[in-house]
Amino acid sequence: MIGRILYRETVHGVLNYVFGKEGSITLGFQNTLSQSISEKFFTDVLHFQGQRHSSASRYVHITLNLPHGEHLDDKTFNTLAQDYMHEMGYGEQPYVVVRHNDTIHEHVHIVSTTVKEDGQMINLSFDHRRNVATQRFLEKGYGLSPSPETKSYRELPQYRLPEQQFSSDETNGTKFYLQDVLNSTLQKHKVRSFDELALLVRPYHIVVSTITNENGRVGVAYGIDNQKQYKTQFINGSTVHPKLSGPKLEAIFERNKKSKLLPMHKKRLEKQLATTFNLFKSIDQEDVPDVLKSYQNIDCELLYGKKEELKDIVIHDKSGYVFRVSKKPFQSDLNNYLKMSDSESKKTVIAAESKQFVLETQKLIKNAFYESYLDSNKSDLLLSESVMTKNLKDILPYIAKSERFSFLDHYSDKNNGKTVLKVLQEQFKGVRQDLSETETKKEITTLESRVSLLKMVLENGVFDTNKNNSVPFYLVQSLGLKYDGEKVSFRNSNAHYVTLSLHDFKLQENNEAYISTGSVRQNEKVLKMLVEEVVKKDDDLNASSFFLPLLLPELYDSMTDTYREQFERESLKAYLKTSERSHSTYEKSPVDYIKLFNAKGFYFERNHDKIYVRSVYSKLPVSIPLAPKTQAYLSSIKNLDKVLSEQQHSIENIAEQGRDKLNNLWFGYLVEKGLYDKAAYAMVHQNVRPNLSNQAMEHHLANGLREKIVEVSNQKISYQHAAILRKGLYAFSALLGGSGYKEEEMFNGFKDEFTDFTKRKGMFI
Repeated sequence: MIGRILYRETVHGVLNYVFGKEGSITLGFQNTLSQSISEKFFTDVLHFQGQRHSSASRYVHITLNLPHGEHLDDKTFNTLAQDYMHEMGYGEQPYVVVRHNDTIHEHVHIVSTTVKEDGQMINLSFDHRRNVATQRFLEKGYGLSPSPETKSYRELPQYRLPEQQFSSDETNGTKFYLQDVLNSTLQKHKVRSFDELALLVRPYHIVVSTITNENGRVGVAYGIDNQKQYKTQFINGSTVHPKLSGPKLEAIFERNKKSKLLPMHKKRLEKQLATTFNLFKSIDQEDVPDVLKSYQNIDCELLYGKKEELKDIVIHDKSGYVFRVSKKPFQSDLNNYLKMSDSESKKTVIAAESKQFVLETQKLIKNAFYESYLDSNKSDLLLSESVMTKNLKDILPYIAKSERFSFLDHYSDKNNGKTVLKVLQEQFKGVRQDLSETETKKEITTLESRVSLLKMVLENGVFDTNKNNSVPFYLVQSLGLKYDGEKVSFRNSNAHYVTLSLHDFKLQENNEAYISTGSVRQNEKVLKMLVEEVVKKDDDLNASSFFLPLLLPELYDSMTDTYREQFERESLKAYLKTSERSHSTYEKSPVDYIKLFNAKGFYFERNHDKIYVRSVYSKLPVSIPLAPKTQAYLSSIKNLDKVLSEQQHSIENIAEQGRDKLNNLWFGYLVEKGLYDKAAYAMVHQNVRPNLSNQAMEHHLANGLREKIVEVSNQKISYQHAAILRKGLYAFSALLGGSGYKEEEMFNGFKDEFTDFTKRKGMFI
């Protein structure tokens, strides 16, 4: 099932459509005087209640859509709609549920107001993630197919014949087909002119016609012409939809033209094109889309004239802008390309002697070195040392499996004997030496930085050395270093060192701690945050910093209260941010928000009209205030004080069961990250129960965790194997780095005319 939400400033147009659709069935009115009221009376009720607030989002239009082939009778669909509205916080609002039968999938429209009787607005915070959680909750309850996880983008171009889209009502069919395609196009692309819009909708057989009156006002009309004996009359833009009229679109075009990012995108694209053309000796016109897509990940199409001559290259940039290479600033690139395509060979061949080709082979070698090092045992050598032990044959498997190598090899000039392999052989020794020297400089800089940080931490008294005289040892170890005779070096190499005298340094003979590279980086960020006045943005803490006391107990137990309080506050902020996102699948309401955190050992308190969060894992009584938007979200709970008081039972239950240990939260974190093998080992062999809500555990068990638990239970694990697994349980590396979380829009795989445009919240329709 897919639920879609649109907010509106007015309601009459929506209700006219919902009630006026041919074959529509009103399933019921809710929170009104009677089920037998007239449509006009309901419209007046909704209108006057919504007018009690000036918000542009005072009315809401929701569609609930079933997958193609699934069916619910009217009574069940109406009950599902009521359950949806209750979970989303509209249970006491007046609303109507109307069923439409004009598309291949069954769907209902729900129209209500976000304004309550007292004139206050329903809190709309996090409505998207609550909508996703609610539809998944109802899918399970009503036995419906689960909705797709992510939005799917249409490949370009996609040709859709209008005769396959229209209903028996040709006028409405044309109108809604135009709405569908035009809105999709305007959402996906940052269109800057009517000509550009006409170019983009041409694959969908839509014709755009404009006329300028004597006052300079531009009018626009749209029609269908698939050049296969199907043609419609032009429909005025404002008739298709008011926001698709000429003046409205011109305002959008002007906004896109004035974007401060546009020059940056042009400059980047200009450089990409120049780089591509510098790589090739000649390019066959038909190969241009493949070359740009494979080499630069650029989507493009070729425009031909009546005599099949190439007129232009249209680039669909990842920024959403559409560029034509024949226009500024790309004309020189097009001319350069046309000369290349007019060469005698007419084949796509890389210029083997070009500087760009040499650079590409050098990149292949460097990337292969990095990959081979990541796959190796890094406990013995630094990267600068490792590369000097490798020959070309050692890294060839990494080169051969890369897409860039396949691309270069496919278009290389094999007739002249200048193959990719030959150039790799020529460049290998030089690249290896340069890489070793570059990495050596980086390693020395990193070592000096960590030693400087070590000194600052000890001088500032971050840790109580009187309480634990082994602090210097654990501190050195936590930074991935070792200390030997006033020399500090990396723990896996003696290649570089910095002189430092650490008094009373005691080597721990029985230390079995396993500290991964990822945990070293995270601990370094924590220490910088504690002692440096200005912290770089790149040093923001990751959620896994919350678990450092679990990995480095001797060190963090010795942290003085002042610094421990600061650490616990900042790491709690980092964990809270990540955990909020992980709850999106289950959080239907602000009450769910509280309960999901309660299950993990976190609880909320209200103090002086602010809401704070605490955890059972803190050594000190630390709390942090929630973000203003989250404060308002939780404050919208009617009986908030009662909900907050009920937290005590959940928290006491965690303590009684012995689950108030950081271990329990850590393994819950591994489950949320999908690292089921590690979590299953802990659950079976260490008898640790992850701190997660029942809904979350049920989801992960069904998603593969149950199979992993059974698999681990049936395994006979040797002592050596168990030791390796225990080390892996606390490796942060797999949880750090990357591009970060991006919440994706749910894909509407069976949209109707009002259900595909919610991300823009009514920007177009």
